[in-house]
Amino acid sequence: MCSVCGCGQAEIHGDQSHDHAIHNHGADHEATNTRLIRLEQDILARNNAFAAENRALLEGRGCLALNLVSSPGSGKTSLLIKTIEAIGDRHICSVIEGDQQTSVDAERIRATGASALQINTGKGCHLDGHMVAHALETLNPEAGAIVFIENVGNLVCPAPFDLGENHKVVILSVTEGDDKPLKYPDIFAASDLMIINKSDLSPYVDFDIDAAIANARRVNPKIGVLALSARTGEGMQAWINWIDAARHLSAVSNSGVAARREC
Repeated sequence: MCSVCGCGQAEIHGDQSHDHAIHNHGADHEATNTRLIRLEQDILARNNAFAAENRALLEGRGCLALNLVSSPGSGKTSLLIKTIEAIGDRHICSVIEGDQQTSVDAERIRATGASALQINTGKGCHLDGHMVAHALETLNPEAGAIVFIENVGNLVCPAPFDLGENHKVVILSVTEGDDKPLKYPDIFAASDLMIINKSDLSPYVDFDIDAAIANARRVNPKIGVLALSARTGEGMQAWINWIDAARHLSAVSNSGVAARREC
């Protein structure tokens, strides 16, 4: 069970007669659902308040923030390392790493020369706005930096949690099923871009890239799609171009926000 949002919490029924359970089941179920809805609303409202503060801070510094989400094993960290290496000295990169345990990924990121801060969520299955707020305070990204937030490997729980990012980017590898967008629609609906990673393995696995794209666009007709291989570098330039375009749009948007504040 997630200790942060309560997802996966099972309903537990004590010993009771069959007739009594049937008699009260409807009322108990409705009351439980009402409490869960209120709890979810409260959690998301608090999260969104922190996310708004994060967004204001990042906009004020002219930073582009990307929230990378995926299931475990998609190659998210390897892609991030190759991305930082490809960006080189053109832009400063700062990384917030989310995992339940260990600092292995943050150490891998720091080896590239980029600054990185590890968040260990313990039993938590996603990052939230409050965690990221503390991370930004410590990491203190420089003006104009690209801030990558590598979320905990999970295609379910990160979906409704705004962290203050400009874009969610969902990463799906060809070693997974091409039906993932239909099985986990919320994360694909919330993302602006889907990266299909490990494209070099396509000849060796039963994964239909066209079907994966069609499935993603069934739940999110506007989602962008890039297929690439972090290992071979195939398709990486298109991803770097996408980041550059997103950074440009972010800078234009931030300029507009600043101008409105001055007025």
